Amino acid sequence: MSAYFVLPDFLPALPEIFLLGMALVVLLISIGQKPIHRTLAFYLTQLTLLFVFVLVVGGSRTEAVYTFANMFVRDLFADFLKAMVCFSVMMTLAYSRRYLAERTAIPVGEYCALSLFATLGMMAMISANHFLPLYLGLEILSLSLYALTALNRSNAAASEAAMKYFVLGALASGFLLYGMSLIYGMTGSLNISEIAILVEYWKQNSEVMDSLPLVFGLVFIVAGLGFKMGAVPFHMWLPDVYHGAPTAATLFIAAAPKLAAFAMLARLLLGALFPLLPDWQPMLMLLAVLSMGLGNIVAVAQHNIKRMLAYSAISHMGFVLLALCSGLGTGEDPLTTMQLAYGSALFYLVAYVLATLAIFGLIMMLSRAGFESDRLEDFKGLNQRSPWLAALMMLLMLSLAGIPILVGFFAKFAVLTAVVLVGHYWLAVLAVMFSLIGAFYYLRVVKLMYFDEAPANAPPIEASVPIRILFSVNSLAILLIGIFPQTVTVICTYVADSLLFRIPLF
Repeated sequence: MSAYFVLPDFLPALPEIFLLGMALVVLLISIGQKPIHRTLAFYLTQLTLLFVFVLVVGGSRTEAVYTFANMFVRDLFADFLKAMVCFSVMMTLAYSRRYLAERTAIPVGEYCALSLFATLGMMAMISANHFLPLYLGLEILSLSLYALTALNRSNAAASEAAMKYFVLGALASGFLLYGMSLIYGMTGSLNISEIAILVEYWKQNSEVMDSLPLVFGLVFIVAGLGFKMGAVPFHMWLPDVYHGAPTAATLFIAAAPKLAAFAMLARLLLGALFPLLPDWQPMLMLLAVLSMGLGNIVAVAQHNIKRMLAYSAISHMGFVLLALCSGLGTGEDPLTTMQLAYGSALFYLVAYVLATLAIFGLIMMLSRAGFESDRLEDFKGLNQRSPWLAALMMLLMLSLAGIPILVGFFAKFAVLTAVVLVGHYWLAVLAVMFSLIGAFYYLRVVKLMYFDEAPANAPPIEASVPIRILFSVNSLAILLIGIFPQTVTVICTYVADSLLFRIPLF
């Protein structure tokens, strides 16, 4: 009996294939140390990401396409998140260019190459329909982020942060891998769609089959996912990495990987382990409450804006988890509640990423060689130095605080609506209370900009006109989407629907 090799369809994975090839090209260019090599690496990286964005958007389709023996899926959910990842990385590179140019200890070429490899890992995670490419993409992303954190070799704080990140990241990857191995041992499959059917079989026959190992594996998977999302109590790495890493690397870690982590969570919990929903929803609920509580409370005591934003990120990921754990209640139409919950989670994530890009962009605009501008005191009197930048920063802070009419308010309102519809009133009350605490440290930044005197020796802001325009457009988008949130909300709900309607056994 002869076996035949079936050539897979490479077209659905064309963006990833092109990205891998260009990442190798940029890596070769980065070997050169001349200024022309650094400039060429930067522009080639931006063009690569732009072309990948066009490939993703141009090849998007409503129906799902599987290839590589059903290990890779190209669907609307994947295309939307990939497009957002490419957009986020392009914005990150644009904001970081002057910051990197002024710090000769940070190699620009290596930063660009690592950014492309990290983007490749995120795209692999987003389209994974199998445990193997999911874990492979995760490791490509993680190793790139470890290197980005330690890219400034002359900075002891960056090396320390990278070491902490590496050790804790390896531990979390071990948790995730062990959980996957338990699921594989019980089901005999690594395919996400097949696992859902097999887990449902175990659940239906729980009287004669012990399903405890499945739940045990689920616990380890949720622990690994909690680390990647930066949720409490798996958040220990986040403040140190945000603080110690170069701000350009911090921005990269703070924005795009959140989208990939959300996709991994959706693929694993909704795709593979949906039959165990009664087991993992309480876990996410606990992580959400702890993250919102600790993140907002500890952020109040921070004097470094990067550490403050790290704890702020923890609290915002708590809101995302809050939406995910409210996806199924006791209502008559569970599909509608799931559409609202997961659509609101995606909308919240998009709003958070947009605000994060702009905030860290301003931090790098205010910094200069030998000065990081990462303390809260560095924002004193910003209104006197640049009223326009101060006004835009105020919009960003108010959006994160959830003040109407900005996009952050509608994102939180959408999540709270989903929570209330499934009857979790106490969760909604806790979320509002923690948001009120969070408003304090966001308004503190506004107070420093408008009511404190600027330092007498404060230098002029040296940001170029293109970066000022980019920051203005980025910040005003927060206001514009807040005034007209319907378009983005509908898109996010539609994208979430494309994933929900393909959940086996739903």
